[in-house]
Formats: sequence, C-alpha cells, structure tokens
Amino acid sequence: MPATVDGPDFIALQVKDVQAAAEFFEERLGMRRAPSSPPGAVVFAGSPVPFAVREPLPGVELDGDSRPGLGVALWLRTTDAAQLREQLLTAGVEATPLQATPFGPAFTFTGPEGYRLTAHGG
Repeated sequence: MPATVDGPDFIALQVKDVQAAAEFFEERLGMRRAPSSPPGAVVFAGSPVPFAVREPLPGVELDGDSRPGLGVALWLRTTDAAQLREQLLTAGVEATPLQATPFGPAFTFTGPEGYRLTAHGG
C-alpha cells in the first residue's frame, strides 16, 4: 500500500526575530506557548494544528527572495516518510535526505510552483 498524507500536521513561520514574533502571537492574538519548544523556536498550543515561529532553516534568506512560500514552513504528516520520499524521488520530485527530527523521520521536497514542503512520520 502506498504511503499517504492526511493533511497539515504542524505549521511554522520562519522569522528573523523569534522572540519578537512569539511576543506578537502571545500579546496580540492571545496564543499560549506549549510546555516545551525545540531550540530556535517557540511552539504554541494551537488547535487543531500546532503552530510555531522559528529561526529560518539553513539556506532560507528572508531578504529579497521571491520564491513562493518563503518564510513559511509547512509540515505534512505521513504514514511512512521513507516510503513517501522514495515515491516522490521515483516520480522525479526533488527531495532532501531523510533526517531524524523531534517529530519523527522527515524530509523536505519541492511541491507545486516551487513551494518547499516537509513530510514527517512513520
């Protein structure tokens, strides 16, 4: 059976100043921080999907780049990250190597119109 994706599982905005962004979401929108966050990020107890602000991923420049989705990290939960990655590679989709993350095995791939998406799980 092929691996499937059942929808967004985690949304993070990549920002230059994590603390200032976190304060905005807390003070302006009333969001509450989750009990713990990984280094370089502040995670909020969002519902139904967790939300975070985080430092930019390696290679992301937040100044002057017109690539679609720049500054937004969209993570998709999958039943099997390794299998999904192989399926995408077989279909000619560019994907990074599989890596261990606090959210399980993950990789990033190029989606429609150049959006960079991350799949994790399994």
